[in-house]
Amino acid sequence: MIYRQPIRKIQESVNSMLELVFGVSLKNATDEQCYKAVALCVRDQMEKGRSEFIHLAEQTKTKHIYYLCMEFLLGRSLKNSLFNLGLEEDYRKALAGLNLNLDALYEQEPDAGLGNGGLGRLAACFLDAMASLGIPATGYSLRYEYGIFRQKLVDGWQTELPDFWLPGGKIWLRSEPEKSVEVRFNGRIDDYWNNGFHVVNHKDFTKVMAVPSDLYVPGIDGRGVSRLRLWAATSEDFDMSLFNGGDYLRAVEQKAMAETITKVLYPEDNHPEGKSLRLSQQYFLVSAAVQDIIRHHLFQNRTLDNLPDCIAIHLNDTHPVLAIPEMMRIMMDECGYGWDSAWEIVQNVFAYTNHTVMSEALECWGINLFRSRLPRIYQIVEEINRRFCAGMHNKGVDGYQVGRMAPWNDGFVKMANLAVASCHSVNGVSKLHSEILKDRVFHDFYTEMPEKFTNVTNGIAHRRWLCQANPGLAALLTELTGDGFVRDASELEKLMKYKSDPAVLEKMAAIKRENKIRLAKYVKRENGADLDPDSIFDVQVKRLHEYKRQHLNALQILTDYLRLCENPEMEFTPRTYLFGAKAAPGYYFAKQIIRFLVDLGKTIDADERVNKKMKVVYLEDYRVTLAELLMPAADLSEQISLAGTEASGTGNMKFMINGAVTLGTLDGANVEIRDAVGEENMILFGMNAQEVEERKKAGYRPRAFAEKNPELQAALNAVEKGFCGVDFRDISNSLLSSDPYMVLADFDSYDKARHKSERLYLDADQWRSMCLVNTAKSGIFSADRAIREYAENIWHVKPVPEVKRHV
Repeated sequence: MIYRQPIRKIQESVNSMLELVFGVSLKNATDEQCYKAVALCVRDQMEKGRSEFIHLAEQTKTKHIYYLCMEFLLGRSLKNSLFNLGLEEDYRKALAGLNLNLDALYEQEPDAGLGNGGLGRLAACFLDAMASLGIPATGYSLRYEYGIFRQKLVDGWQTELPDFWLPGGKIWLRSEPEKSVEVRFNGRIDDYWNNGFHVVNHKDFTKVMAVPSDLYVPGIDGRGVSRLRLWAATSEDFDMSLFNGGDYLRAVEQKAMAETITKVLYPEDNHPEGKSLRLSQQYFLVSAAVQDIIRHHLFQNRTLDNLPDCIAIHLNDTHPVLAIPEMMRIMMDECGYGWDSAWEIVQNVFAYTNHTVMSEALECWGINLFRSRLPRIYQIVEEINRRFCAGMHNKGVDGYQVGRMAPWNDGFVKMANLAVASCHSVNGVSKLHSEILKDRVFHDFYTEMPEKFTNVTNGIAHRRWLCQANPGLAALLTELTGDGFVRDASELEKLMKYKSDPAVLEKMAAIKRENKIRLAKYVKRENGADLDPDSIFDVQVKRLHEYKRQHLNALQILTDYLRLCENPEMEFTPRTYLFGAKAAPGYYFAKQIIRFLVDLGKTIDADERVNKKMKVVYLEDYRVTLAELLMPAADLSEQISLAGTEASGTGNMKFMINGAVTLGTLDGANVEIRDAVGEENMILFGMNAQEVEERKKAGYRPRAFAEKNPELQAALNAVEKGFCGVDFRDISNSLLSSDPYMVLADFDSYDKARHKSERLYLDADQWRSMCLVNTAKSGIFSADRAIREYAENIWHVKPVPEVKRHV
């Protein structure tokens, strides 16, 4: 529902915001104040649109989707909001009339870094897609005071600095303190039966208040507006007697400890305090969210019996799974439901998406911590476990299998098991990943309840990652095929008829070069490095983790460097290797890989024999806004995780839609990219998932691969000796002794694929055609398609009927 305004009206609104909110006139306002004034104007329009959208949804009895996730990696909001509302050009003209530059105001906004990687970015894309499809949705997360840390490289070593996003970011948040809820921790449970009713009293608990703030995400044409409700923790407790006695720190201790819950995104949990804080964050989120959901439902309904007809709650990974026992608690302890009727409703309401096969991400909580911090939830999980195991035993399921499936076993509460046992739907995020869930991760569950398992391959907000990030390409696509692809990404397929058209291929190549020049200017400004836009831009950007194998990439670069040192005249097409990634603060090995890449880059840059042919640049503080520069500029998309380890990936889709060619393994959604574009339009290497499993079973000896390959052995020796006065023997020893992600097994195949990409790039016609095909075939990876599948197959919701636009 778009509310178009005359240019004059927009100007009046901006001036009014400056004067009323900031107390300044336009001529005295800073760029930051002007950005905030514009943001408030846009926020007001979205709030009005959201109110009308939800009113229509309630009139038509459309099911409401609640999406729970510990992270939403939103990036910046102003540009995305104006574009989706169709107001960008109106605001650009209005602001120009005030001598303001809209692009300059965009730069005033910090990234809302409330996420760590693909999981949070996917959640943000899904809010966009649900709004665009007319599905009423609310996302729930935490209002972290500090988002994902700001990365600073000091002598190549990652240093974490606080991410002060709130001063510029909270302008988008509408605080709703009157909708605060109480969340209880610790204490003890007294319960008894009274006339057939189970009475539960939680005593001596620690009370933390959850205060909501709302942020809005509009869909294309403003058809719908999604809401993201973020909870901040605070405490109302204050010991006046301690304060009056001079013990000031203890007087405010309770408030400070409460507010720690929403202080930092993903605190380190390699110590007991960190584990307790993470558990507290997760329960705080789900308790506040579920209380809010039920309160809203009961405003409009007299009963919770119809809850599954009115809402669906989706759990994005294992972090919010405690929402299941929390809803059981509220229904039984506060609403008077018996176990069986409450459990039936809960099972029909909740669905779960698994995002990983990594065991460390399938969270487990020690019983002692869980019981002391969440005593009532512990009792409920214990009962869920007892009933589930009894049910499995009654079906004749083997005792060992029941033990593996149990939500509570071996002294731990197993969150993934709790999710699968409780939810009516469990899905993976790519076809390969969903098969791995059935065959390996949740095989015991799949044999007993196969009807629960399905697949929904991830998708991206293509309007953001193509139309906004790459306006030159979007304009060309509109000229060639019309603008239908903006609303329906499948229409990108129309581009295929130009795959052999020299004029079109030349235009696409020119746009790519302009994007490379744009990125080069950023890198020069931020890194001081000169990039050659005519070199191959070979890009790997994602979280830094061993399974993503940034060290495989580094090892191959090192091998080529040693080859060029030995034979500087060998044929070698100039190549710029671009990396961007943050390592978890406590992940020492990942930080070593970053340092290795930085020092390797310095070594190459200082070597005049090779520095005109190779350049390695590590881009500091990788984030959404930087990704929006990188994706359109990439020639080659590195997706090189060990087959069977990456659930899906979404970076691969963002590169693809911007016309980059994938160099990768058959892992995650790469398999479906291969199916879409054909093997001739990507560059594949390495073992597939089945071959990886077979090699593991046969006994993997990484050293044998080094012994058979003298160049690989020489590179490993160089890693051990190190660069810039730093040795990296931790990396070489790991690769030669255990190599858990089979870098050495895939190295030779990767080396050949890298050189194949060089040969293909030199054949300009073929390379440009490959790039076009990747863009044309990327429509299937739109978040709109993914959300349609969730809506039809899991949530069983139909969109709110479209209404005429307001002009």
